[in-house]
Amino acid sequence: MENFTYNSPILQVEGLKVTEKSMYPVFLFFFFSYLFIMFTNVGIVVLIGLEKSLHQPMYMLFCNLPFTDIIGNSIMVPRLLRDILVPPSERVISYYECVVQAFTTHLYATASHTVLIIMAFDRYVAICNPLRYATIMSGKMLITLTVSAWGAAFVLVGILVGLSIRLNRCRTMIMNPYCDNASLFKLSCESVFINNVYGLTFTVVLFASSIGSVALTYTKITAVCLTSNNKSLNTKALKTCSTHLSVYMIMLLSGMLIIALHRYPQYSDYRKLSAILFHIIPGSLNPIIYGVQSKEIRKFLSNICRSKQKVFP
Repeated sequence: MENFTYNSPILQVEGLKVTEKSMYPVFLFFFFSYLFIMFTNVGIVVLIGLEKSLHQPMYMLFCNLPFTDIIGNSIMVPRLLRDILVPPSERVISYYECVVQAFTTHLYATASHTVLIIMAFDRYVAICNPLRYATIMSGKMLITLTVSAWGAAFVLVGILVGLSIRLNRCRTMIMNPYCDNASLFKLSCESVFINNVYGLTFTVVLFASSIGSVALTYTKITAVCLTSNNKSLNTKALKTCSTHLSVYMIMLLSGMLIIALHRYPQYSDYRKLSAILFHIIPGSLNPIIYGVQSKEIRKFLSNICRSKQKVFP
């Protein structure tokens, strides 16, 4: 008969399975990736905040993405780094910390999609209704869109994790590198039917609304560009939309890879690695993509470099 420990305040985390030879290279990879994510994302937020020419709706809405990347990686990567260096028996976490980590992890993923949805709306207005852009994308509208994106994510994830913490626990092993909602409700010996139904509905609604809104937006943008003889408009649309679409596709494909690997238990190690990279890859690439594509950001950085050359010839 299996022994159960009911509602234990301390949980054990499986973590990543790494050999002694690969332990330090893996640690250094994630460590420097984390430093790069923090430096670039904090830097781009500060840059947009300081440079008045970047106080445009597109960049103000984009600031939400660095915040999601900072939150999502800060709650996961430092503990992952610690767990890589300690024996499996010492990879422990308190239940309440695990709940916070699960909530923040899903908030990161959900908010990333909702933020990209409101950014798609901004691109639609800028290209399809340029004469009314300043009127529509007012300060009040920016606040409304931002609050809606984060508010929807908070409510949806709050219900998701709330359904898991209501359950009594009889297990203590988190079968994942970090805590997520599935790890939480799998600790229970009670029926998790409601959790599975809501989790599936949550995923379908999020992906359907995300893909649907972005597809509809870009269909209308494409129609406007095809019927317009304005080369300047088409060039601007191509640059700004390719940036947004690149960021969106990276996020979408990273999330779909994790969902697909859930169907193949024999690839559980690849699924765990892809779950970590789901945080690291978008967090690393988002500021680079926007920094390279944005004329205003490149111009500002170029001016900084020139001023430094004058001070230190």
